[in-house]
Amino acid sequence: MSMKISENISRLRINDEERLKAKQAIDRTEEAKETDKTSDKTTVPKDEYISSDKSGEKPSGLYRLEQDENGNKKLIYDDSNKTGYEREGANPKAKQNGEGGSPQGVKPQKPKEEKWMGNTDKVEREIRELKEKKKELEQQIRSAAGDEKKVKELEKKLADIENELSQKDNDTYRRQNTVVTKAD
Repeated sequence: MSMKISENISRLRINDEERLKAKQAIDRTEEAKETDKTSDKTTVPKDEYISSDKSGEKPSGLYRLEQDENGNKKLIYDDSNKTGYEREGANPKAKQNGEGGSPQGVKPQKPKEEKWMGNTDKVEREIRELKEKKKELEQQIRSAAGDEKKVKELEKKLADIENELSQKDNDTYRRQNTVVTKAD
């Protein structure tokens, strides 16, 4: 009989422990639900992408690619620092008074397009001069075929010119050394 009682007590203890664990788990889930409800009220708004088509507003302060009168591509920048009067053609005083639209006799101002010119003449001249030096050195090497000392000296100069030419005769070097000026 004592054995049965001890078995029953150990079973009761196991059942009590299981009930306690289950109750604690339920309490935790209820607390989590409550914190979720309170946190929903105080959530911070998140950034969301809205395309300019959906927003209905024209984006400002952005670059756009257009073609000029010659069909060449050019980069246009819409300046976001312009005042509303310059940008939209509206009268700022009228907006303050609650009136809208542009004043009589005043035409809306169009944003001025700036034209810039890129000039690579200096770089092209450098490359052309290097190619001419290369041709001259090759001719001198052919003409000095008997003198080995002079041929080696000329070949060394030719190698230097070819090295410099390989560094300068590419689009990256041209872009880096382009002279950009504002066209009037």
